[in-house]
Amino acid sequence: MTEKQKIFADEYLIDLNATRAYRAAYPAVKKDSVAAQAGSRLLRNVNVKSYIDEHLEEMHSKRTADAKEVLEYLTAVLRGESKSEEIVVEMLGDGMSEARAMLKSPSERDRLKAAELLGKRYGLYTDRVDMDADMDLTIKIDYGDSG
Repeated sequence: MTEKQKIFADEYLIDLNATRAYRAAYPAVKKDSVAAQAGSRLLRNVNVKSYIDEHLEEMHSKRTADAKEVLEYLTAVLRGESKSEEIVVEMLGDGMSEARAMLKSPSERDRLKAAELLGKRYGLYTDRVDMDADMDLTIKIDYGDSG
């Protein structure tokens, strides 16, 4: 991949705008229509496409929580280990008050919700019975004597 193609790909990753990315990599191109066509063509280049796809996947994995991370967070909330920041207003007297940030442990409601979500994940609250059995079913209908 050339240096200009790398600049294009890096610029494209900012906002996924091929026209703008092409103009950033190739500033001599002034027309939007030329930049749009050339940018579209560059997006089909195998090297550029694989570079962009690789970096998009990396960005996605950094920004998106996976199942393990969600379960760890819910467990931390359930156990009261997580902290959240809340703004509290304190009275100073003479009609004066002051707002400040305070770290707070999860409330009982938050912990209960985390327990509920974890319980659902692990199937603790199922009312149905799952039965896995091998059986032969024979149905015999007796119409009595029809004679």
